[in-house]
Parts: sequence; structure tokens; C-alpha cells
Amino acid sequence: MLRIASKLSSRFSSSSTALTANPLLPTRLSPIPSSSFRPFTNGLELEANMVVPDAIKMINYALRHWRTDRSLGAYRMGLSVLKICITNELTEGKEPKRENSKGMAMLAMSTLLFERGEYAEAIEKLEGVQELTNSYLGVRVAALETQAGLHLLMRQDDLAAVVADKCMKMVENQEKPLEYEERFVDYEAQFVRAKALKGLIELVNGNADSAEDFFDKSLREKYCDGTAGLSYAEFLHKIGNYPMAKEVYRNVVQGAIEVKNAGRPYLGAGNMSVDELIVGSMFALGQLELLMGNYSNAECHLTQALSRAEEAYGDSKHPTVGVALTSIALLYRRKAIQEHSSSLLVQEGLYRKVIDILKVPTMETESEDAAPLVDRSDIAALATGAYAEVLSVQEKRQAEGEKMKNLAESLWKHRWLSLANAIDSDKNIIDSRICRIL
Repeated sequence: MLRIASKLSSRFSSSSTALTANPLLPTRLSPIPSSSFRPFTNGLELEANMVVPDAIKMINYALRHWRTDRSLGAYRMGLSVLKICITNELTEGKEPKRENSKGMAMLAMSTLLFERGEYAEAIEKLEGVQELTNSYLGVRVAALETQAGLHLLMRQDDLAAVVADKCMKMVENQEKPLEYEERFVDYEAQFVRAKALKGLIELVNGNADSAEDFFDKSLREKYCDGTAGLSYAEFLHKIGNYPMAKEVYRNVVQGAIEVKNAGRPYLGAGNMSVDELIVGSMFALGQLELLMGNYSNAECHLTQALSRAEEAYGDSKHPTVGVALTSIALLYRRKAIQEHSSSLLVQEGLYRKVIDILKVPTMETESEDAAPLVDRSDIAALATGAYAEVLSVQEKRQAEGEKMKNLAESLWKHRWLSLANAIDSDKNIIDSRICRIL
């Protein structure tokens, strides 16, 4: 583990390319043992005959161009391509295929806006998808799911709940096919997905008991994938059903990678995209392995999630990278406690990197009158608080550690969990999609 730690530490002090060149940290996912679940992707992707191929090519080009360059010019180019896609003849008209294509372009535009930190504009674009009433139900469910996910990321939990209720009502208001009809499977998949979104919100609010009502039994039987599968696995993780949670996490990883590799349009965007799904499920699996005391497996999954995040976004300073680094640092902390060893230098390097990625204000710039406003405050406070702990055990840096601790406390916004408990407990779950501690 310390070999990997040293590689991580040196890598982040030099360049992000070292990881891909390092055989100890594979950029491709290692094979995961076979799951007892079969992979199902009903309601998660669009078949080729459901979209206009040229429109999908434009969408893929726009996202690829942005993620390859990540400059302002690439961002503007990506937006321009998507705007053309939304307004040209490829997506004009009420034909379902064209509305599906327009919806996918709008989802892609929301992803682009989200990755640039333009959350309000991303939500506005997602709201527009609901006007495409002839589109496939899953396109509109994906838009509402993403909208709720962005509200959760911004700690707007009441708005997220409103959107989740809207999603549930929209699905319920659809004409329900008979069980023997081909359309029934797709309808059921969207119904399960809408319910699971409400379950995730209950988990965010600390209500694991009431969350159970929203995780349909179909999740155990045939829909253990996608965002619904990941939220269900987190529920199982939270209530202590670790073997089943591990199975579902694995199934979600496998299903998401299959969808990604197949190249078909995935019904998700923003922080609920297929890339976030892959990273989030691997990340959660690593946390579960850590809780079960399997440090080697935990380290493997967490470093792979880190690699996947950088591959997907082409940016070593993407916020999802910061989330992964925080969990890796906590892994070293817990292993050091278990083995009565020390990894202070490694932990400090990782925490400082997270603080830089999440743009946590320095102690000198913190306002005395109000807590600083920081995006992803759960993770920012967690990394800052754990860093304060590292400083405080060093005699000559205790004063610095106390100031850092005060900063962490000012960042902490969690309603039902203390910062000290979040740092010390390995039973809490960091959901990397919404950057919240469950």
C-alpha cells in the first residue's frame, strides 16, 4: 500500500500522466468476480433505431472535444455544436426518434454546463426536456433524475424532493402497459428508477427506515443496475447487509461499463451520467471493502475509481478526483490506526491536494463574520478536518492544526452527523455523485 501511496503522492506533485504510465495503478478496471445477478439495462439506454444517428455523432463529438481540451474555447465549441444539434433538421418535428435525439442533446448540454460549474443553466436545460412529450419516457425520467441530483449536490434538498415527486407522478400518469406487452419492462424500469430517486433522498436525510419503502423488490431480481441500483446498494450498505450490497455494487459496475463500451446513448447526464455511475459504484465498493477490513481490495477499487475519474474527465483537478483522494487518504488513516503505524506525510499530501481541488479558502482568507461558501462542503470539511488532525499530532504544528480544525467546523453543514464522527467512523458512505455523506 505504501508503494502506491508514494506513487500517488509524487504523481500529484508532478503531473497527472504518471498514473497512466504506472502499472501499479491500472487505468482500466480489473475484472470483478462474477455476480449472481444478470446484467439488465432496460430503461438505461436507447437503441440505435430510437435516435437519429447523425445527431448522436454530434453529441459525442461535442463532449469528446470538451473533455479532450477542457479550455474555454473547447467549451464554447461544444456548446455551439449541441445548440446546432438541438435546432437543426435532425431534431425538428414531433416524431419520437427526433424528440429522443433532441432530448439527448439537451442532456449532453446539461452535462457540459455541469462540468463547467454552471449548475443553474444546467437545470434550466434539463427542465426543457419535459416539453418533449413524444420522447421515450426514460429520456424525461433521466432529466428529472439529473435535476434532483444537482439539487442534492447543491444541498437544495427540498427542491430535490419536489423534483423527485414530479418524476414519480410523471411515470404514474403514463398509461401502464399490460405485463405481457413488450413495453411493460421499460415502464417498470422507469417506475423503479423514479422510486429509487426518492429512496436516495431519504438516505441523504438520514432516514434509512423510510428509504426501504422506495426500493422496489424488482431491484433485487432484475433491475440491479444504473443509478437506481447504486442507490439501492448504498441502502443495503447503510443497513448492514454487506454481502448483498457488495453483489449489487459489482453488478452496477459491470452493467455501467457494458453500456459505456457498447457506445449506445445512456439515459443520464450531469452528476448522474454513466461516467459518474462507474466511478461512484467503484468508489462505494471500495468504501464497503474498507468497512469489512479488506484493505487491499479497498485500495484497489478506490485507486481504480480515481483513475477512471481522470480518464473520463481528462482533468486531475476535477471535483470527483478530489472525492476519491479524500477516501484514499482516510483509508491510509484507518490502516495506520489498525497497524499502529504512521502515514502522516502521505495523508497530508492527499488532503492538501483535495483542499486545492475543491478550492477551500485558506485560514487567512476566511471571513470572521460568516462561514465561507464552498462547493461540495461535506467533502471539503471532511478533508480539512482530517488534515487538521494530521497537523495536531505534530508538536510544532498544533496551532496550525487548531486553526484548520476551526475552518473545517465552519465548512461543515451536515444536519445529523458531527464532523468528528464523519472522520472517525467507517460506516458512513460518501456518495460521489452528489458529494454527500450518507
